[in-house]
Amino acid sequence: MTSAPGRLPLRHAHDREILRLAVPAFGALLAEPLFLLADSAIIGHLGTAQLGGLGVAGQALSLLVYAFVFLAYGTTAAVARQVGAGNLRAGIRQGIDGMWLAVALGAAVVLIGWPLVPSIVDAFGANATVAPYAETYLRVSLFGIPGMLVILAGTGVLRGLQDARTPLYVSIGSFGLNLVLNVVFVLGLGWGIAGSAWGTVIAQTGGAAVYVVAVLRGARRHGAPVRPSRDGLRAAVTAGVHLLIRTLALRVVLLVGTAVAAHMGTEETAAYPVSFQVWTLLAFAHDAIAIAGQSITGRYLGAGDAAGARAATRRMVEWGVVSGLAFAALVMLARPWLPSLFTSDPGVRDLLLGALILVAVQQPIAGVVFVLDGVLIGAGDMRYLAVTTVVATVVFLPAALLAYELGLGLVGLWTAIALWMATRLLTLALRARGDAWLVTGAVRP
Repeated sequence: MTSAPGRLPLRHAHDREILRLAVPAFGALLAEPLFLLADSAIIGHLGTAQLGGLGVAGQALSLLVYAFVFLAYGTTAAVARQVGAGNLRAGIRQGIDGMWLAVALGAAVVLIGWPLVPSIVDAFGANATVAPYAETYLRVSLFGIPGMLVILAGTGVLRGLQDARTPLYVSIGSFGLNLVLNVVFVLGLGWGIAGSAWGTVIAQTGGAAVYVVAVLRGARRHGAPVRPSRDGLRAAVTAGVHLLIRTLALRVVLLVGTAVAAHMGTEETAAYPVSFQVWTLLAFAHDAIAIAGQSITGRYLGAGDAAGARAATRRMVEWGVVSGLAFAALVMLARPWLPSLFTSDPGVRDLLLGALILVAVQQPIAGVVFVLDGVLIGAGDMRYLAVTTVVATVVFLPAALLAYELGLGLVGLWTAIALWMATRLLTLALRARGDAWLVTGAVRP
C-alpha cells in the first residue's frame, strides 16, 4: 500500500514529459503536408495541368521525405543516449555527424536525380499534358533536398537534446515564409509553377540554416568539434541502413495498397485515398507520442536506468491505448457524415462507410504499435525493427492480393492492413516484454 502514493507523482512526471515532447512534435509533423497544401492552393489558380504536375512531383518528393526520415530518428536516438549519460558534448558531436550525412545524401540526390527527372515523372504516371509542369517543379525542388535533409537531421539533434519546441517554431516559420514567397513568385511575379517550387526551396533552405546555427551554437558552448568523424558517420550510416529497410518495407505496404485499390475499380480508386488520408492524419498524432518515446527512451538508457525506460514505456503504451480508443470513437462519430465532405457519389460513400469502420477498429492497435516502434528506435534496436517490419510486410502482401482475387473490395484491403498492424503489434510487444532492447550506456554496442 505504501507504493501507491509514490507511483502517482511518477506517472504525472511521465505524463508531463510525454506532453512536453509530443505536442510540439505533432505540430512539426504537419509541416510537410502543409507545404504541399499551400502550394496546391496557389497553383490551383494557374490551371488543372499545373495542379496535376504538382501532384505528381509532390508524390516523388514525399517518397524522398519518407525514405530519409531515418536522419531524424537515428539522430534522435544517438543524441538522447549521450544526453542521458550527461555528455552533451558527445551528443552534439553525434548530431553534427548526422547533419554531415544529410548534406552528403542531399548532394547525391541532386546529382543523381537531376538527369532522371523525366524518368521519375514518367514512373509516377504523368500524362503528356501534366508531365512538363511536373518536371519543372521537381527539377527546381531538387535544390531544396539538401536543406530538407539537414532539417530532418537537425530536428533529430534537437529532439535528442529533449527540445521539441524549436523544431515546431522552425516549421511554423518555414511554412509562413513558403506561403508568402509562393504568393509573390506565382501570383505577383508570374513565375508559374517554377515560382512555387523556388519559394519552397528557399523556405526549406532557410529552415535548414536555422538548425545549422542552433547546432553550431551548442557546439561552441560545449566545445564539440564540427568536423565530421569517421566513427560517427559509420554509426549514423549503420543505423540509417536498418531504418531505411524498415521505412521501405512500410512504403511497400502503402504503394501496394494504392495499387490494389486502383485495380479494384473506379469507386475503390476514389474511396481508398480518402480513407487512407483519415488514417494518415491519425497516424501523425500517434507518431507524435512515438517521437516522444524516442527521446525519452534514449535518455533513460543513456543514463543507465533500464527500470526507468521500462516504466516510461509502460506509461506511453497506456497513452497509445487511450489515444487509440479516443480516435476510434471520433472516427465512428464522424463516419455518417465524413464521406459527404469528399464525394457526392453514392457508391464511393458506401465504400467509405465500410472502410472507416476498419480504420476506427485499428486505432487502439495503431496507438500501441507506433509507441513501441518509437521506443525501440530510441533504444537503438534498429536491426530488430528492420527484420520484423519486413516480416509484417510479407504477411500483408498475400493478404492484400487475396482480397483482390476474392473481390472483397476495400473491406478486404483494410482487413489485410489490419493483419499487417496485428503482426507488427505481436512482434513489437514480444520484444518490449523482454530485456534484449534494454541496452544501457552512452553508445549502444
